[in-house]
Amino acid sequence: MFYIYERTSTLIMGKMNTRTGEVRPDHRQSYKTMAAAKAALTRMSKRYRADMLESVNDPQFRLAIAEAAYFHATIEKTRERTSLMSGKAYTETVNTPAHMSPATETYWSM
Repeated sequence: MFYIYERTSTLIMGKMNTRTGEVRPDHRQSYKTMAAAKAALTRMSKRYRADMLESVNDPQFRLAIAEAAYFHATIEKTRERTSLMSGKAYTETVNTPAHMSPATETYWSM
């Protein structure tokens, strides 16, 4: 499995909205092969260039591709959060969904 992630925040990026060309973070999006990930990144870049926006924010330069195990082991950033119930600090990855984070009410209300 391969991920397309944002270089600065290490958020895993989802598919591109074909209507608006917008790419949003989505921790569930993965690609089976490197070729599939590269093709998706190329489509994002072409759509971005078609809108004639500045090239500084081109997805080809902002985003990168990594194998899933390597990404989780070395690239993915963590952040310190506080548990909603106990008040204790803990660390979690930036791609942890809200329903799996003890720092959110959604986690405790299930």
